[in-house]
This record gives sequence, structure tokens and C-alpha cells, in this order.
Amino acid sequence: MLLTKIPKFRPIMNTHFKTLLFLSLFIIHHSHFSATAAHPNVVVIFADDLGYGDLSCYGATMIDTPNIDQLAAEGRKFTDGHSASAVCTPSRYNLITGKYAFRGNHWSPVFLKVGLLIEPDQTTVADVMKRAGYSTSIIGKWHLGFGEETPNWNGDLKPGPLELGFDYYFGVPVVNSHPPFVYVENHRVVGLVPEDPFVYGERANTQVLPEKRKLNDIGGADAAHALYKDREVGTKLTEKSVEWIREHKENPFFLILSTTNIHHPFTPAPRFIGTSEAGRYGDYVHELDWMVGEVMDTLKSEGLDDNTLVIFTSDNGGMFNVGGQDAWKAGHRLNGDLLGFKFGAWEGGHRVPFIARWPGKIPANSVSDQLISNVDLLATMAALTEQTLAKNEGPDSFNVLPALTGSPKKQIRDHLILSPAKKPNLSIRKGKWMYISAQGSGGFRGKLETDYERGGPGAHLLTKHVNNDIENGRYKPSAPPAQLYDLDADLQQTTNLYNKHPEVARELEAMLEKHQRAQRTAP
Repeated sequence: MLLTKIPKFRPIMNTHFKTLLFLSLFIIHHSHFSATAAHPNVVVIFADDLGYGDLSCYGATMIDTPNIDQLAAEGRKFTDGHSASAVCTPSRYNLITGKYAFRGNHWSPVFLKVGLLIEPDQTTVADVMKRAGYSTSIIGKWHLGFGEETPNWNGDLKPGPLELGFDYYFGVPVVNSHPPFVYVENHRVVGLVPEDPFVYGERANTQVLPEKRKLNDIGGADAAHALYKDREVGTKLTEKSVEWIREHKENPFFLILSTTNIHHPFTPAPRFIGTSEAGRYGDYVHELDWMVGEVMDTLKSEGLDDNTLVIFTSDNGGMFNVGGQDAWKAGHRLNGDLLGFKFGAWEGGHRVPFIARWPGKIPANSVSDQLISNVDLLATMAALTEQTLAKNEGPDSFNVLPALTGSPKKQIRDHLILSPAKKPNLSIRKGKWMYISAQGSGGFRGKLETDYERGGPGAHLLTKHVNNDIENGRYKPSAPPAQLYDLDADLQQTTNLYNKHPEVARELEAMLEKHQRAQRTAP
């Protein structure tokens, strides 16, 4: 491209001209390199099941989170941040692809025998960052499957994160509550040896803990299991993240730290046990706060602090599991005053903490009411690195960089589609209106260790939440077939306005159907 702008010259050039040409090329090359190098490092801390009310900077009084609070004090806290899905696996799909998970018919968590959900030829946020010259890594919970059809736990776990643009992966392959209860590094299970393979149908030699399930699904691999100690997972993921940052500090890097905190089983390191007033649930949040502090201390000690954008958020709202119920009984409100919990379309299922910090670029101690979502990461990273996305890349991802660094007068997002666990309850947010296309939250309603349905109408018997469609833990026979809420006037979703404003409900229903059919919702 450069030579097209230079007049034609003779094959034999004098030394002086050659020198000038070389210097020109050198200056141009290094000017481009300097511009590229000016792009900040990016660390995304993606917490698991952390609710809107779980941090002291978001109103928690029985849990203390000084390190995360400092992020907010030194950056920007968003009050209208959301996960585009209220379920862990689809939430990760949204984050990495910039594409709504419902387009791939992904609604529920995946487990032991599920192949990779993201096609390797699909553009991911890691691909975007690699195009800009970044080193890329994801450390922690994966939960998006491995392999073309099913994972080969005794062999290479391909395709996986490395086939999606990440240079390095280390972490928990599924979730800390379900097998195989081992670590994976890149394509292999850590510590696995041929003479001690995994065996389906055997009991895993792993610690038994409350809310740790399916121990009989796959066993063997005792050497690999021995390296996975539940109460050391948070420490291990932190150490790996710190190590990777230090190894890649000389060039721009992109790291996603996807924690298992605070998904059940609640297994903080012993030093955190008993440190909160919200039981083991709060203790696990305290460990998460420590993890954030360790990452931030590393950035500061390595001189990376000023040139690193840190984004902290959660994959969905707090879960009304046994530990969550115990915390509730102790007085802690997982999702603040919001209605609902993980899995559901009510606000508590998907409205989550969202904090961004970048010294000198993001105003300190600022608060924003911009509508923002984890599905926006891909387009925002493209804007950060001055890239233009193709039409098939990040089809549902909005560039919200102006919301991070500036103060837009208008909402960048004019709408947001929100997925619960159940398809009929697919929802849409537009302005102050929230439309849910069926009765209830569309979340988890199973009864496991408790008598309360996890976040469904039965939970109201304990939470005392008020919703005019529900009475005595059941839907009223007179409840409308769908839901409409004015979040400006009624953030707690006490009153379904479906019958009062049918014209608004019809408009939003039509919009939702239109966006479902569309191949792209982003600008």
C-alpha cells in the first residue's frame, strides 16, 4: 500500500534515496506499532451466580467487598447492567460470541457429555483481540462443552477454547458442582495418566460436599482428581491469572477470569470461613473479593495499572439454592430488592453488578444508568482496538465504549432481549418497559433439598416478595398470560400491567418476534 503512493523510481537507486526510503518505512512502521501498543490491556472478571445485592458497593450490609468496592470508587458502576441470559452456559455464549444464545437454541447448562457449543469458525471476542495483536487467555470456569460431539476426557479436548481464539486455557471444564471435578489446561486434563483413565459409571474419588452432585457419573483418574481440591480452586485460578499476567506484561493482553465463586458448592478457602454475616454464601463472596484484590495488586505492582481496562460483572443473578436460602434467612438479600433469582426473567435473574475501571479514561467514582449487557463485550472490544466488524460478527453486540468512558445523553441500547431457562418466557426490555412473554419467571422450579421452588412462585413463601399475579406461592387463576412491567415506577415488579396497557404489550411482543427472526439486532 505504501509503494503505491511513491513515484516510480529507477531499478538502481542511489544510497541516499535508499536511506531515506528505509527511514520512512521505519518511522511509519513504528508509528503504527506505537498506536497499537497504546491499546490498553483488558481484564474481564466474570463472576458466577453473583447477585445484584451481593456487593457492599451495591448495598450489601452483611457482606464486605472492599476490593470490588475500590474498583467502583476508581471507575464506573452501572445500575442497569444485565446478563443477556439468566443461565450460566448461555451467558458465557453471549459473552464470548456477541450473539444471543437463544439463536443457537441454548437455554440450559451443559454437563459432562456435551460437545463444544460454539462453532470454531464463529468470530469470538478472543478472535477480535488477536486481530489487534493481543495475547489472549481464559482462566476458570468454561462450561461451553468440548469436542465435536462429546468430550474425550481421556484424550485431547478438541475443539475447545484454543480453537476459539484463546492462546491459553486453564480451569474448571464444566462447573464446580458437577463432574469431572478436575482441571483442564489447554487440551488435556491436568494430571491424567494412561494407566489411570476416566471410567464412566464409577464413583469419583473426590470430596463430598453439600450441593456437589453426580459423583457416580464418571470416576477413575484418581491422580487428576487428587489435584482438584474444592477449597483451593479460587486460590488456584487466582495464581494462574497472576502468573499469566506477569508472563505477558510486555505486550497487550486480554484475560477473562471466569470464577467459580459463588456457584455452589460454597467452598471458600479455610481462611474465609466464618468471615461474613451471611454464612457460607457470604464467605464465598469474600473469597471472590480477595481474588479481585490479588489481580489488581498484580496490575499495580507490575506497572500495568494505568493502561488496563478492568471489567467486573456476573453471569446471572443470585441463585436461590440451599446456601442462598440460608443467606436469605440470615438477612442477606442476594439480588437486593429485585424480584426473582437465577434462571428467571424477573429482574433478579439477570440484572447484575457491572463495574468498569480504566484510570484516566473512565471517570472515577461515577455511576451510569446506561442499559448494558455482557453480550456487548465483543463489539466494545472491537471499538477499543479500532476495528470494524463484519455483518456476521457479534450480531447482537452493541459498542458500549462511550458508556464506559463518556456520558452519552441517550441510551446506546434501544432494547435488550433477555433469556430465562424456559423458551416461552423469552423477554424484551425497551426503555422503561419489560415484557415477559408468558406467566412467571421461566426459571427453575424444581424441588431438591428444600420445599421452596428455586426462584419460582413457591419462593415467595420465604422471601415475602409481592407480585400481583401470585398468591400463597401459586399463580392466581386470573393472572394474565404474559407480563408487562414499568421498571421506572416499579423496579421490584410488584404489579403486572399487561391488562392495563395491552397496546404496549402488543408492541413489545411484535418487536420481540421481529428480533427473533432477524439475523442481527446490533447497529
